[in-house]
Amino acid sequence: MEKTNLTRAFDSFDEQWSPRVAAELNGQAVKLAKVEGEFVWHQHEDADELFLVRSGELTIEFRDDPDVVLEEGELLVVPRGVEHRPVADEEAEILLFEPGETQNTGNVQDDELTQTERRDLA
Repeated sequence: MEKTNLTRAFDSFDEQWSPRVAAELNGQAVKLAKVEGEFVWHQHEDADELFLVRSGELTIEFRDDPDVVLEEGELLVVPRGVEHRPVADEEAEILLFEPGETQNTGNVQDDELTQTERRDLA
């Protein structure tokens, strides 16, 4: 059993839209990410995705539903199959909870954003 200090973990990287695995439990991964700007529109066919904002503000845009703005300490679960796009006007630190093998861009392949290798915190 190892604890994770979130402040140190977030301080250990600068890349944006590049989640790092901080912990795993029951097939789920707790991923940390710094985000700013617009991500790609995507969906996860087989997995719900939980967004938790640690600092800053994150908007989750939906094609068929109203956008949801998340502020520090707020979370939202995006159900599987729902097309969405995270957007942050300024840098935000977020935690993601999803199955460990979930690709960050879901059903979309994006040369700049799709993570093809796992990134664990050091």
